[in-house]
Amino acid sequence: MKISLDLLLILDAIERHGSFTAAAASLHRVPSALSHAIAKLEGDLGITLFQREGRRATLNEAGRTLLDDGRHLLRAASELERRVQRIADGWEAELRIAIDAVIPIDRFFPLLKRFYAAGCGTQIKLSGEVLGGTWDALATGRADLAIGAPGDPPSRSGIATRPLCPRTHFVFAIAPDHPLTAWEGIIPASQLLRHRAVVVADTSQELDARTIGLLEGQDTLRVPDIRAKVAAQVAGLGIGHLPCWLAEPEIAAGRLVERQLANPRPAIPLHTAWRTRQDGRALQWFVDELNRPEVSGTLTEGL
Repeated sequence: MKISLDLLLILDAIERHGSFTAAAASLHRVPSALSHAIAKLEGDLGITLFQREGRRATLNEAGRTLLDDGRHLLRAASELERRVQRIADGWEAELRIAIDAVIPIDRFFPLLKRFYAAGCGTQIKLSGEVLGGTWDALATGRADLAIGAPGDPPSRSGIATRPLCPRTHFVFAIAPDHPLTAWEGIIPASQLLRHRAVVVADTSQELDARTIGLLEGQDTLRVPDIRAKVAAQVAGLGIGHLPCWLAEPEIAAGRLVERQLANPRPAIPLHTAWRTRQDGRALQWFVDELNRPEVSGTLTEGL
């Protein structure tokens, strides 16, 4: 390869300082070494890179193109050096975080912003999961950390847990024009069975899928995410339970109506969970932060 990072550094220094002499001083080299390196590069490429006027050297169009694109490589190489050093210091190259659909993901962003501000350099990959899929993401290695994993953990080794929220509360809500609004009083399960339920499918790939509040034999409409579930229920396409943080604004706006059930959906706990084989400093940073009541409280307020 004719173009090296060292040659790009030389080009960058000459362009910034305006002459071979000044560039050599900034790089702690002699000017003749820079002149020889550039002359060899021009000879290898069969082009000229500079317009020379006395002691001043100015990049021509070809030289400018080479340097502009080359600076991207210099920045990438510099970042690679920093990342390798951080990995050697115990920071992971990447941390995969699964967030259950019951947690509003935007509540996680202030914590993520503080992590980035610490300059740790670990790449973060977020994924959204549903019910057992949040546990499944850990069990199958799709995630290193899970936030809001609901219910009991799977009977698999290699997963550590801490309580995040002891009880979550859901609202049974239907569109104002749904036939169930005509039912007076508490709605029995026999009536629910007559109507389609809107559900977000469990995202488990290997573990058994979980369902909550769905009656055996009930017609279902499966939607891709929790916000689509809200929209479908507002449209009167079905019934179902919703997290309070999603249901309450729709109820206040009159787009949904809350009703009471004879067998209400049980409250379930949420957990922070992580793979014990993952022991990097980025994972430990998030585990420690999520253990702080003010942080976990911000994530789970109103759930």
